[in-house]
Amino acid sequence: LPSPLPPTLFLSGPGSCGYSLSCEVCVSDGPNCNGKLQTCAADEDSCIAVVTETNRSNYKGCAKSSECGSGFFGITSNPENYMGSKRRCCQKDGCNQDPLPGKPQNHTENGLRCPSCIAAFTETCTPTEEALCVGEETRCVAVSGIVQPAGDKFAARGCGTETACHTKPGTLVPSGARLFTIKKAGCLPSPQAAGKAE
Repeated sequence: LPSPLPPTLFLSGPGSCGYSLSCEVCVSDGPNCNGKLQTCAADEDSCIAVVTETNRSNYKGCAKSSECGSGFFGITSNPENYMGSKRRCCQKDGCNQDPLPGKPQNHTENGLRCPSCIAAFTETCTPTEEALCVGEETRCVAVSGIVQPAGDKFAARGCGTETACHTKPGTLVPSGARLFTIKKAGCLPSPQAAGKAE
């Protein structure tokens, strides 16, 4: 007699045929982001919640796990251009419904500096200034991507957190009324100590 199939082959859930994850979906320019549960696309196996550090904008939705990373993301190109957000990814229906607490980060200059620039409508920029790194920003980073909702390209270089160096393509970063989709991110040579010749 042939042996019966193992019972684990009959279990269903994420990753099995026919299962679609449901996530809360919303975008908000305020501290609260509440939306309806929506069925994710077949290739989206994670729910994501993103809140900017200042609690000014929030995003919740579906994501691919390959593009989803939890943790804090921070980049400073100059005092007026700072992106900071906290992200949480999860893999259960409705798991992104709980609010993410906005935790103020340390913005005290840490003595490091990096070449910086910001450019619209392009995937690269040439540094013309220096950014003074703050808090946990211990790396020089370069990022590029798309600004939503217009779909325009952008590029930025400056100081960043370690997590910014390893940001996965497709990562969403809200900033003010815009939502940035990171397409490329990487670390550059180590930052210089402030006041040190290059």
